[in-house]
Amino acid sequence: MDDSDHSLRATFDNARQKQKALETGSDLSTSSSDETLRQAITELEECVSLISRLSIFSSNESLEDVTTADIRYLATEYFLAQLLLRCHWLDRATILQRVLSLYRVFLGRLKNYELLSTSDTKLYERFSESPTMFTLASTDNPAQRRERKIARFKEEQRLKSQLKLLSEHQNGPQVDDETIRKYSLAEIELCAHQSFPDLDNISQELNMLSQAATLPTPPEPSQDQRSRPGLKNNEYSERLDRPLRELIQGRRGGPLLDSKGKPLQPFTITDRRTQLREGVFRSGHNLPTMSIDEYLEEEKRRNGVVQGGNNEQPENVDEDDMDKADQETMKARAWDEFTEENPKGAGNTLNRG
Repeated sequence: MDDSDHSLRATFDNARQKQKALETGSDLSTSSSDETLRQAITELEECVSLISRLSIFSSNESLEDVTTADIRYLATEYFLAQLLLRCHWLDRATILQRVLSLYRVFLGRLKNYELLSTSDTKLYERFSESPTMFTLASTDNPAQRRERKIARFKEEQRLKSQLKLLSEHQNGPQVDDETIRKYSLAEIELCAHQSFPDLDNISQELNMLSQAATLPTPPEPSQDQRSRPGLKNNEYSERLDRPLRELIQGRRGGPLLDSKGKPLQPFTITDRRTQLREGVFRSGHNLPTMSIDEYLEEEKRRNGVVQGGNNEQPENVDEDDMDKADQETMKARAWDEFTEENPKGAGNTLNRG
């Protein structure tokens, strides 16, 4: 074994150990997870470079020509793609395109070694035709899509159970080369099975990113019409009336003259002493400029008051009208007789003893 093979094995083992720690979240804090992720990505990228330099895999050989120690390196691109999907400090679209290229290499190599199942081979051919538009279910029928997902979920559970069983045999006291080879192939088969749902999600995410890029940029917020004139950017006031200084000066706020000397608002020239004398006994708030009656008249003129309705005024009774008085007397007498014959609560038959 030369130094390159030893470096590849050590680098791959270190990267896989870090990746498993990230997946399980063991012995990792939030501050150290990003650094661990960066180190794992760097190590797997180095593994990809070493595999290419050492020519471990070739399109002219079969699976029997690959040694048991080198079979696990078939999933190097898959493991690197899984780590890149966790990366959040680079452009998302760039990361997804890199992940697609890694999946293409990984699945293409498995197809060359005839490690893809019949269904996965068909999916790989569809993915090769249009990587960015790949979908697991070629139909839009929700029932068929659901059946496809259920079938793939059951197959994934079967592969995980098989891998767990082989892992227990691999960790036994007596492990032969055939057991290690079966475990590596089972792990690669599970990785291939999980690749296609990831490709489906990546194509959907790329579609959303492309649509978001074509959206028009939101316009800059316009100046709030409710802002008070005369206030600077770093000032704010909750006052509903203008400051006393502006009321004394008769100003609306803002400059009096423009750059050419043209008046921008009416103003009165007074001396400083007169302004102070007029403001000595002035209240700190704006005084009313009209009475309530004047305000109501102004609202009526602007049609701001609702008039009319069904409020009937009480009829004025003429005390000298004897007929009207007799009618009111008879009405009151009839009411008294009714209340005597029907005492309060007489109709309540529920609470009687």
